[in-house]
Amino acid sequence: MRALEIVSAGSLALVQDLGRPGYAHLGVPPSGALDVAALRLGNRLVGNAEDAAGIETLLGGLTVRAAVSSTVAVTGPPVAVSVDGREAGSHTPISLRPGQKLTIGRPSSGLRCYLTVSGGIAVPPVLGSRSTDVLSGLGPAPLSDGTTVPLGPVTGVPSGADVVAASPAPSQLTVPVLLGPRDDWFADAATTLNAQWTVTAESNRVGVRLDGPPLRRVSTSELPSEGVLTGAIQVPPNGLPLVFLADHPTTGGYPVVAVVRRESLGALAQARPGTLVRFHTSL
Repeated sequence: MRALEIVSAGSLALVQDLGRPGYAHLGVPPSGALDVAALRLGNRLVGNAEDAAGIETLLGGLTVRAAVSSTVAVTGPPVAVSVDGREAGSHTPISLRPGQKLTIGRPSSGLRCYLTVSGGIAVPPVLGSRSTDVLSGLGPAPLSDGTTVPLGPVTGVPSGADVVAASPAPSQLTVPVLLGPRDDWFADAATTLNAQWTVTAESNRVGVRLDGPPLRRVSTSELPSEGVLTGAIQVPPNGLPLVFLADHPTTGGYPVVAVVRRESLGALAQARPGTLVRFHTSL
């Protein structure tokens, strides 16, 4: 049986692929890997289709044992990777023999690393995706010590063509956004968004919570719940914005002042508490 044993799951290890978009009308979040580029790269390195499921780890600490010969890769921020205690490197294909253990250390920057395995993690899909959704509970449970996950058949040839030097997650981010649809509900929305914000420890897969100068609401209208997108910047009554990530609710009753451009969501998902953020507004 092609499988991978979870020896130590670390602080949080989740099965993730590219998510289950298209079910918002049923109240189902899109879910999926928060750093999509990292998962795609990892799958290319081990010969998988880019949408194959891998394991998303929070602050490393994951140790796995191969039940069969496999090719694996670790992507995301720079991180120490070892096989049976010997340094193996990240962002490159690694061959594992049956019984060998691979360990992902703690990244010096960023939050989430991705382990991809030839054949992909083959847990049963739910609504077309193998992703764990922490908000709704859909998909497989978070991985725990001693569990075994099945692997799919190998369909491609691992390639080192995509090996790259990983860049540390920056301590400051400038994030492009599109204003609206409710920016007119706030005084000087564009100017306030361009102020300096700080990522807080309350951030998770649902969203990135920020601290800084509160957005001052000028509209007294009541807002009925309306649909929200991944990347929507919602402003609750305290004026401190929340940027929705992949496990966000599909509707919300607080106004959305702007929406983060999709290409910047991966960087926000890697932002540790204390990271400084400025939003750059554009038409």
